[in-house]
Amino acid sequence: MIYLDHAAATPVSSKVFEAMKPYFSDEFFNPSAAYLPAKKVASEYEAAKGVIAHAIGAKASDLIMTAGATEANNLAFSAALFGDCLYLATEHDSVRKVADRHYSKEIIVDKNGRLVLDDLKAKMTDNVGLISIALVNNELGTIQPLSEVAAYIREVRADRLARGILQPLYLHSDASQALNLLNVNVARLGVDLLTLNAAKVYGPKGVGALYVSHNIKLLPIFVGGGQERGLRSGTENVPGVIGFAKAVEEAEKHKNGNRKKYAKWKKILLSQLQGYELINKKHSLDNFIVLCYIGIDAERLVFLLEDRGVCVSTGAACAANKGLRSHVLAAIGLSDSEINGSLRLTLGETNDESQIHEAARLINEVVAIERGRNA
Repeated sequence: MIYLDHAAATPVSSKVFEAMKPYFSDEFFNPSAAYLPAKKVASEYEAAKGVIAHAIGAKASDLIMTAGATEANNLAFSAALFGDCLYLATEHDSVRKVADRHYSKEIIVDKNGRLVLDDLKAKMTDNVGLISIALVNNELGTIQPLSEVAAYIREVRADRLARGILQPLYLHSDASQALNLLNVNVARLGVDLLTLNAAKVYGPKGVGALYVSHNIKLLPIFVGGGQERGLRSGTENVPGVIGFAKAVEEAEKHKNGNRKKYAKWKKILLSQLQGYELINKKHSLDNFIVLCYIGIDAERLVFLLEDRGVCVSTGAACAANKGLRSHVLAAIGLSDSEINGSLRLTLGETNDESQIHEAARLINEVVAIERGRNA
């Protein structure tokens, strides 16, 4: 199998799996228990949080561990309990749907999926309490200029203070797709809340984290034993967090090399593929390739490629599985026919260079078949 859908899921790496194994059996203790073996596990759990936090320039106490990015995004929006929200038109549904519980507006994007800062400024009011902009879009791989947004937010805060407006204003970013290839630092980005996801960085599924700046008060989604500063009750997922930490360690070691490798493979693919239009031309992660084949049904391409052992997608897995039209591709101005003909390829550690050449050959083959069928 040639797997080209790493934005949807990454396999747990062998080093991550080995790091997790003891905590399913020998080191199974509840971190909240009072005896020594449990306290040892609690200490190792906090150390793992410290590894994850250090990777983004934070401390273990700044992180709330969650059951994935969706929960982290939902928790982040509790910061806007008494304020309006702005979010990017291309955000994941875990942001869009929770934002819709508030008075919220979308920020438009350009044809490459980058935010239009002037539109953000035009929609800013004194009631806005939270702005949510993913660092990297999950369908396009587009990298957003968060530091520019943060600089504008500092101006707004200063202006509000001068006018006696007490409404706080926070910047949240979902960085689920970013940690594997970008240098993510909360201070440099200027974010107040940051979502992380183990499942996109060769760690276990069902494990995520929310970075929370010290000046922010959140409300728990559910209550119980008071773990994670009372914001995420429930017995800690020790194996998952240990695995997340190891995955982050590995990502930090290989980040620069992986960027170069994926950039090379992306260049090979684009040089060998035929008859496509490249959608994400600028400001994109090196492992994301979004192609449009005008006049061809991309869903048929997905099935034909699967028959030949190649896994690709038409966009976000959760939307594609339901047969939904991509709101992301619509937001960048693509027509219905262009959206219907679009494929997302995301490279990763299951690939090698020989697979890239073979994938290009097979994609060209099925595209030719479909063009012939439609002729």
